[in-house]
Parts: sequence; C-alpha cells; structure tokens
Amino acid sequence: MEHKKQIAVIGLGYVGLPLAVAFAKKYKVTGFDKNEDRVEELTRLHDNTQEANLDELALVTQNSTDHAGLQLTASLPDIATCSIYIVTVPTPVDLQKRPDLKPLLEASKMLGIVLKKGDIVIYESTVYPGCTEEDCVPVLEKISGLKFNVDFFCGYSPERINPGDKVNTLTKIKKVTSGSTPETAQEIDQLYASIITAGTHLAPSIKVAEASKAKENAQRDVNISFVNELALIFDRMEIDTSDVLAAAATKWNFLNYKPGLVGGHCIGVDPYYLAFKSESLGYKPEVILSGRRVNDNMGMFVANKVIKMMLAKGKIISGAHVLILGFAFKENCPDIRNTRVIDIYRELKSFSLNVDVYDPWANEHEVMKDHEFRLIKKEDFGVYDAVILAVAHHQFLDLDYLKFKESGAVIFDTKSFINRELVDARL
Repeated sequence: MEHKKQIAVIGLGYVGLPLAVAFAKKYKVTGFDKNEDRVEELTRLHDNTQEANLDELALVTQNSTDHAGLQLTASLPDIATCSIYIVTVPTPVDLQKRPDLKPLLEASKMLGIVLKKGDIVIYESTVYPGCTEEDCVPVLEKISGLKFNVDFFCGYSPERINPGDKVNTLTKIKKVTSGSTPETAQEIDQLYASIITAGTHLAPSIKVAEASKAKENAQRDVNISFVNELALIFDRMEIDTSDVLAAAATKWNFLNYKPGLVGGHCIGVDPYYLAFKSESLGYKPEVILSGRRVNDNMGMFVANKVIKMMLAKGKIISGAHVLILGFAFKENCPDIRNTRVIDIYRELKSFSLNVDVYDPWANEHEVMKDHEFRLIKKEDFGVYDAVILAVAHHQFLDLDYLKFKESGAVIFDTKSFINRELVDARL
C-alpha cells in the first residue's frame, strides 16, 4: 500500500477515533466529525469515550510527516483531497425498533459532494445485508454524479470495537473485509492488513461481510436471552442461576453466557437490523425477535423483583428510596448508548419511588441530556430501602454493602458481582 494514499475517517466516536489513530501511524489521515466540540476536545488531547490511547493520539497529531499523521477537522473541504473514505457513524434504531439510517445516509450525502474518480468508500457502521449497495451507493451516485464500480468503488469492513476492553483492542481483533470489485476487495484487505496484527478475512462479497456482523451480534443476543429466560424460570423455583451455570460449566462444550441487561450500540440494536431486512423479504425471524423480547424485559423484571422483596420486608413502596449502582451499558466504560439500566429506573419511578443513580464512569451531562435526571456523587449516598447493582464497575467492589444491609436495605445483584452473603438475591 503506497504511503501517498490519503485516508479520511468519518465519525470520531468509539469506533472512528481508534481507527484513525491506528491508520495515522502509517498513512496521512484526516479525522472528520461534524461535531465541532468533539474535534476541539480531541485537539486538546481529551477523549470522553476513553477509548483512545492519549499518548498515541498526541504522537500522530503533533508529529505529522509527509507520509503519516492525523489531522482533526469539522470542515468538509479538509477531506476533499483524500482518496479513501471510511464511514464509522452510528446506526441506531428508532422508537419502533426500526433501523435509523439517517446518520449513515447523511454521511453518504456529504461524501457525495467530495467524491472523485478512483475514490473508495468503506463502510464500518453495522447494517443489514444489502444496505451498502442498496441504500448508500445510490446516494453517493446521485450526489456525486459518478457511476458505481466505474468511477468510484465501495467496501464494507464491520467494526469490532469492544468499548472498555483494553485487551482485545482494534489491531488485536481479526478484521473482516470486502470490496465491490475483486481488485477493490484486495486493495481494502491489504489496507487493513497493514495495521491489524491479528490478520484479516476477505469475505467474498459486501453482503457476506454485512451479514457476518449481523450474525455475530444476533447470536450473542439469542444466547444471552436463553440464560435470561433460565433466570426467570429458576427465580420461580427459588434456584440460584449462578449455581446452575457453575454446575453446567463442568461439561467441556458449555457456552459461558450469563444473565443480565443487554444494551449498548451492538447486541441490543443490531438484531433489529437483521429482523427488519428479513421481514422485508417476507420471513419473520421468530428466534431473533423472541430473544429480543426476553432481553428487553429484563430491566422490568429486576425492578419488580426488588419491589416484591421490599414488600416481603414490610417496606412501604411509595416514597421509598432506592440506589442504582451503574448506568453505563457495560462495566468500566462511560458509554450510556441504549443502556437498559434506564428500564429499571423508569419502572421504579412508576411506583413512586425515589431513585438515586451513581455511576463514576458515565458523563453526567449526557445522562441529563438523554434521560433528564442527575447522577449523584458517592458522598451524596443516603439511607436506602433497596440497592441494585446494575453494572459491575470495578469501583463498586469497594463499597460498604454491609452498611447498606445493616440499615435494612434489600440488595439485588444483577451481575453476581458482590459477595453473595451480602445480597438478598441476584440475577
């Protein structure tokens, strides 16, 4: 791959920023984000996603050469000289759980303005099979006036970023690649292979690469829904699910999935993309959708279970005080996108409880903007009728659960994280 290749990474969030930094060690890269505040923040070497290695970010932004380095911008003309565009914008669902392609199509419209003959557009955003060629390419063609696979080319390489994971990082996870022509596919594969130490897998088509990502997350979602359903069953039998899983794990082919809340931008969202495409073709995916229903109801189950335990202890529900520990969608990570902890919060509030939420990782301004309540500080803890551990942040290991228990609080552990002698129940 020639060093003269100039790459633009569109979207500097959890996926785009680590990718831009990795490529900038070997190539000239322009990192684009329409959010000027985000660009300014990164220019100051601050990253609220906590995904970037700040030393590496400083190295590639402050020591740029003719062959490598990273420029950060919110100005479209700054990416006009690039020849490879990598799109890493969000692909959420709407309130009806239908794919929301607006960010993806807006990015495609924007790229259509700067697209030139010979350019390559690579999508990393998670989509349903066919989306790149059926939804994005027509937008690129219309805005640019260029012809697909004649004047410009496309590829798809699904992101595999695991927020908060400092072991399985970008370059250590094998990368699936694809291209709209055999030649383009090879060029894209070589590009990623130059930075991914774990290697690449060249898929035979863009649709196969898209489907592989959809399958990855749908499979995990279904597996978790199975153990979540077991947890609902075993709760009625007064059996501890963790004990059952520990016994089952003695078999060599046991799959180690645990019950819990399923949120985030991947597992809790991507199956709806696959289901949407499937239903548009006349097939209703029963397993995928049933798994989604089970997982989407777990927050409500937790809240109602806690209320029942409070009643069993003779507590008055209306006006009672509950503390929720954690609001991010997963442990040791500030990402609150599609967090299902909000389901516990809303269900408790519907019973007129006073609910405090403490999360040392989550951004309090984002929580207020998206969910309209304030996170509390540790020093603001009061006396609680119930404590729910919703996210297994490492800071929560040091909390004094015995003090909560001695004050009469019901303690519910959704992650089997706390010493079991201190909890009243766990998921």
